[in-house]
Amino acid sequence: MYKCCYIREVRLLIDLRPLRESRDYRRLWAGSTLSSIGGALTNFAVPLQVYDLTHSPFAVGSIGVAEVVPMLVVGLAGGALADSVDRRRLALGASAGSALLSGALAAQAFAGLRLVWLLYLLAAMGSAVGAVGAPARRTFIPRLLPPDLLPAGLALNRVTFQVMLTVGPALGGAIAGVPALGLRSCYLVDAVSFAASIYAVWRLPAMPTTDATRPTLRAALDGVRLIRRSQQLAGAFLADLDATVFGLPVALFPAINAERFAADPRTLGLFLAAIGVGGLVSATLSGPLVHIRRQGRAMLCAVAVWGSAFAGFAVVRSLWATLLLLGVAGLADTVTVVLRGTMVQTVTPDALRGRVSAVDYVVGAGGGSLGNLEAGALGSLTSPVTSALAGGLATVAGAVLIRMLLPAFDRYRAPAPGDDGDREEEPGPLPAQADEVAPSPLLHEPSNR
Repeated sequence: MYKCCYIREVRLLIDLRPLRESRDYRRLWAGSTLSSIGGALTNFAVPLQVYDLTHSPFAVGSIGVAEVVPMLVVGLAGGALADSVDRRRLALGASAGSALLSGALAAQAFAGLRLVWLLYLLAAMGSAVGAVGAPARRTFIPRLLPPDLLPAGLALNRVTFQVMLTVGPALGGAIAGVPALGLRSCYLVDAVSFAASIYAVWRLPAMPTTDATRPTLRAALDGVRLIRRSQQLAGAFLADLDATVFGLPVALFPAINAERFAADPRTLGLFLAAIGVGGLVSATLSGPLVHIRRQGRAMLCAVAVWGSAFAGFAVVRSLWATLLLLGVAGLADTVTVVLRGTMVQTVTPDALRGRVSAVDYVVGAGGGSLGNLEAGALGSLTSPVTSALAGGLATVAGAVLIRMLLPAFDRYRAPAPGDDGDREEEPGPLPAQADEVAPSPLLHEPSNR
């Protein structure tokens, strides 16, 4: 008897089926992409405006404090709210609020105000609004796509993020470098770009949760309890914190750019654009990611590559070597984010997706904010180069430590098509609360746009 051996085709290019098969997903993806490019202009302009006013890496890093405090306060509440109301309407309200805040940033820039505290305040308010809307938006894709297209949908979302990182900073640097335009035009374009995202969400069907709960503190903490009991979820979030808190020295970019490249805003724009290019290449060639089953181990390897790239960025001097290493970091980041998003959406029941997505948002955005604070503070005490080098090496060490402390995360195997998988650990449903409905059985990431 002869056995036929079949080799499963592994496609290199990204899977575009979600765009072809779901009109709602296609509209949402296009609107989010356009709006995210506008958001990248604001993300470029705020740190540069603070640095121009203070010439202090610590002041730039302190933007992270202004963002992370309201994010932590509001984040879990936003997840509980997303699991109790129509998620579409919640996302619409949050997007409208964010558009108004972008308009306020444009107004202060056109007025010529030189108030650092106002920039911190607007950044804090934007963070709070984002913490309300982002958990709701992150629940859309599992509702719009079937389970077999979920990794492809998350990879396409990552393309949006990488396009934002690539086009946004480069465009922001070009706009800021023209005296007639300046930073005020960056803020204005962002405010207008929200129209694309708002329209896309408006056209979505209603998105009520499958198992509504009251938005109480007890309900908000259910997501944290699930994460604490699951090594898969805990490992995914800890790996992301390791990468962002220690290995994301964006607060040091203006100072390093001033030291090496005469503070040219166009060069500063290329720093973030290089990360975006690397991530865009990785997202475009993300076909093999769908077939990775050892997702925890692959995620830790990608985090280690990310940290190593930033350690190299700290010591090289030439512009081309700098951009190349930042591109490698972006490539590794896409792998990390797609794998983490797939694991989180696979392990989390729909009734808790809003709350776990809130933690995901707080970890992703809050980790970056804390990382900016850490990098800026250490850069002010020592030097920007020392801070970037130490952070990159600490990231690699953290990945090794997570593998040792959470073996079930390292051994996690994603379910194959038509298979329930062979996870070493299942967190199981949480017990029902007196005032809540018990979660359903297990079913299954940078924004408020």
